Amino acid sequence: MNYYLGLDIGSSSIKAALVEVDSGKSIGVIQEPKEEMGMFAQKNGWAEQEPLDWWLHICNAIKSLKKQYNVNKTQIKGIGISYQMHGLVLIDKDGNPLRRSIIWCDSRAVAIGNQAFSEIGEDKCSSQLLNSPANFTASKLKWVKENEPDIYKQIYKFMLPGDFVAYKFSNTINTTISGLSEGIFWDFKNDTIADFLLEHYGIDKNLVPDIVDTFGKQSSVDEKGAAESGLEVGTPIFYRAGDQPNNALSLNVFNPGEVAATGGTSGVVYAVTESLSAKESSRVNNFAHVNYTKGAAARIGKLLCINGAGIQYRWLLNNLAVSSYEEMNNLASDIAIGSDGVCLIPFGNGAERMLNNKEIGTRIVNLNLNNHHKGHMCRAALEGIAFSFVYGMEILKSDGIKPSVIRAGNDNLFRSEIFANTVATLIEQEIEIYNTTGAIGAARAANLHKGDFESFSKTIMDNDHVMTFMPFKDKKPYLEAYNNWKKELELILNK
Repeated sequence: MNYYLGLDIGSSSIKAALVEVDSGKSIGVIQEPKEEMGMFAQKNGWAEQEPLDWWLHICNAIKSLKKQYNVNKTQIKGIGISYQMHGLVLIDKDGNPLRRSIIWCDSRAVAIGNQAFSEIGEDKCSSQLLNSPANFTASKLKWVKENEPDIYKQIYKFMLPGDFVAYKFSNTINTTISGLSEGIFWDFKNDTIADFLLEHYGIDKNLVPDIVDTFGKQSSVDEKGAAESGLEVGTPIFYRAGDQPNNALSLNVFNPGEVAATGGTSGVVYAVTESLSAKESSRVNNFAHVNYTKGAAARIGKLLCINGAGIQYRWLLNNLAVSSYEEMNNLASDIAIGSDGVCLIPFGNGAERMLNNKEIGTRIVNLNLNNHHKGHMCRAALEGIAFSFVYGMEILKSDGIKPSVIRAGNDNLFRSEIFANTVATLIEQEIEIYNTTGAIGAARAANLHKGDFESFSKTIMDNDHVMTFMPFKDKKPYLEAYNNWKKELELILNK
């Protein structure tokens, strides 16, 4: 039996998956390290990781995977890589990292990006970058130039985290258009590297890696990479993408109108469009999707993030007298739609970009101490998080998204019927639930170098589809509850 290897490089752990080449069936997934990876935060708002630590955990994960599933290196026929987005890795001419990686949640470059947005011009940034430069990789690189000039002078190439991992396997430096777009280095209007942004930041264009296709033979494992990883010399790297585009791919989301949703600690709605509209560029990020190609109809992934999502429900689990999510869901299901007037605004996990970076916290309103109990709290929390997803969808619709189907991972929120039914009914779209992960998706994507998207889609439907939530015909009680919630949110926002 032959396999593809999928790697998902997160900020808390590395996940490695094996899938069968012929059927796409998942064989197993390993996580390394077993405990969470650490972050270095020298100052408030900073977050760094050591790129060589990722490589160490990847090598350990591959060894564990081979041992646990009794697979030898000759059976692994290709590699797919998914990675934490927006990180910055800098290497010297010998390929050594010059400093720790400044990762996605590090906010030191916010002011640099905001200043560039204003100086370059909001219209130009929106029409050509489809985003504000904000706190993305390009702005982080500018921060290094300004604050660590000795390091900046030694840079041979900058990379995104997935580019560095591919380099460690192959000793070959390259990147993708999708990757450059997530760093805000891509000019969509001219379909080329964003020279005007590099010039504004004073960044040498020679620091940009060569560009390869997202699907196709990008490089192959060399002798050093083979010795360290335990893979065979010559094993090809066939795919690479940031984690959110890769999650969408894992859920078979490629075409305009298809939407991927995840409901973990924070929530993400990722919608594919062919429109280059960036009307909501201050609240929604726009990136080249995995199937974006130069000169063809655009495939843009619009990414909307909701920080206050699953973290809210987890907080209740930890602080109410309940023992499990299942118990909470059962308590909530005894309460009528609208939670008898109780409204929960779930934004208690920092600033919310979709609310123009306001930090409004969590609010519980209309709680009657005589009539309401923890069941009302559980229902109001599920509804409040669902309403925040619907609110986000309204922003995406105002930016030209016309959803035709929503596909979601089988995570805690989407396992709740109240949550999934509320979202499906209010947006009048079915929600398909799939049991898959980013590492499995990356492994399967290694097969897309053959270009057969139809059988890729069939693999996901055959192996992963769990269930479909259909919108209820009677939308009225849901709409009434949503409008009450929105009224409470707008009172807070307009204070």
